Amino acid sequence: MRPIAAITLAALLALPLPLATVQAAETAGSGPMHALSLYGDIKYPADFTHFDYVNPEAPKGGAIRLSAFGTFDTLNPYTVKGTAAFGIGLTQTTLTVPSADEPSTEYGLVAQTMELAADRSWLIFTLRPEARWSDGQPITAEDVAFSFQILKDKGQPLYNSYYSNVTGVEVLDAKRVKFTFSPGENRELPSIVGQLPVLPKHYWATRDFAETTLDQPVSAGPYRITSFEPGRQITYERVKDYWAEALPVSKGMNNFDRIRYDYYRDVTVTLEGFKAGAFDFNAEHSAKNWATEYNFPAVSEGHVITEKVPVKGPDREQGFIFNMRRAQFQDPRVREALAYGFDFEWTNQTLFYGQYTRTRSFFENSELAAVGLPGPEELKILEPLRAQIPPRVFTEEYQPPVTDEAKGGLRANLKKALDLMKEAGWTVNAAGKMVNAAGQPFTFEILLRQADVERMVLPMVKNFERLGITATVRTVDTPQFISRVQSFDFDMVSAVWLQSNSPGNEQRDLWSSAAADIPGTSNLAGLKNPAVDSLIESVIAAPTRADLIARTRALDRVLQWSFPWIPHYYGAFERIAYWNVFGRPAVTPDRGVVFQAWWFDSEKAAKVVGRKGGF
Repeated sequence: MRPIAAITLAALLALPLPLATVQAAETAGSGPMHALSLYGDIKYPADFTHFDYVNPEAPKGGAIRLSAFGTFDTLNPYTVKGTAAFGIGLTQTTLTVPSADEPSTEYGLVAQTMELAADRSWLIFTLRPEARWSDGQPITAEDVAFSFQILKDKGQPLYNSYYSNVTGVEVLDAKRVKFTFSPGENRELPSIVGQLPVLPKHYWATRDFAETTLDQPVSAGPYRITSFEPGRQITYERVKDYWAEALPVSKGMNNFDRIRYDYYRDVTVTLEGFKAGAFDFNAEHSAKNWATEYNFPAVSEGHVITEKVPVKGPDREQGFIFNMRRAQFQDPRVREALAYGFDFEWTNQTLFYGQYTRTRSFFENSELAAVGLPGPEELKILEPLRAQIPPRVFTEEYQPPVTDEAKGGLRANLKKALDLMKEAGWTVNAAGKMVNAAGQPFTFEILLRQADVERMVLPMVKNFERLGITATVRTVDTPQFISRVQSFDFDMVSAVWLQSNSPGNEQRDLWSSAAADIPGTSNLAGLKNPAVDSLIESVIAAPTRADLIARTRALDRVLQWSFPWIPHYYGAFERIAYWNVFGRPAVTPDRGVVFQAWWFDSEKAAKVVGRKGGF
């Protein structure tokens, strides 16, 4: 389960992890509930006052600047067309919101209570009477029903797969709406329906939802847009009479009076802007920058704080994705061979200062990752699918190529790659080019959107050249990148996607055969395998956490041995740097920083030299 409408600042809203202790939960069929949980454990009782990772007395105020990369041309984040503005989720609302310190629990926001049938066949939301839109109109059950239908009809393809087991929505009265579910085990359906973005029916009734728009929409979130220049900046202002301000899920959150995102199109310029005090918070994703660029005077003087925050659980999975719709990538031996061209050990030591660990799982840094050989519980899941999955799933532990100097180093890896290419029917001709039986050369393009990634890609391209393979690199701007990725118009792409500690329906969008043929889905690889489809459904239907772990590991194994990517790397931490103008809660969840819970500290800000401040 991955929240699809989470309100985030700088993409830093943490996703949940399991706790050691939880209290007994309300259960299906027990009447109206204040929360929904995937497996029945709820940490916070009905009378809770605030989450543990916030300061309920956090002061409100202050104006901060953040950075955004690329550009934007729409204020509607829910459709395929256009590039939505950073921070637009601050203006939006949902029926429920997740806590950041539980694996899969949703608490009521627009929804005051939730009533789940004993057989989990339906769910009724009762809306809060105080919930209202920015134009003063109340949020109604009609709005909820409209939102569900418009997102399925005209929203991103994700919504169709995410809500495919919802068979109906019925308005019971002005404040009650009922969702009906198809038969079968899909335990997270109630929770993911709770994540439904709620949209104003009266606003969208006269507008085309599928088109881009720069009209400021009617909204119901804690912030409203005050100004924007497409591709340059967008500014949000805290709603002083926000209808949900006093709710337990809002206490200690949304503390800044104004938030401005300034857009940059070059990562080097972005960092220099941060150093100059042009914006206040930077999540640093470059190991090189972290090692070499954070020694400027403001750091040594204490005006800028740098910190590595430990995180647990899967989050950013990244790699070079093969587009298996392309003929040259349809043989798994070819995809396996090309992975030997990426020298992670050299890359990590030379470019990343040894800061990373090689990714080997699609659920890395979590108990969901497949390791060793399949255990008894996994074998029960995998055996019926044996004829449809790679045989090595049962006999070998997957490990991406390692450049071991004691075993021949890169030269040995490239020899292995040549052997695999030969098995797949490719040979090197007299001109030193890799060709197929028809004499056609092996060529492909690697699509990027950030020039700084080229320093990692170009050495790999050189290694491919030694194999007789011609790979070109093309770096494009953000709108073109998004358009090409959404239409699957690429050979290989460097991509990042989010996973959660409770995978479920979103795996259909990532890996299912149906998603492979729908532009705009996250199945960038174009993977089509009935065994993967079956494993996804088994993950969705997992009745217990233990079952979820076993079924996800089984899925992970099949994905690993299908070679849909050349995996990158991960670090079990967030690198953050910020001007010393913030207060923050005493508790940080295991999944990392919840920036929404920080606040502006005016006394600190008065002492900071170099921050430009205000706007």
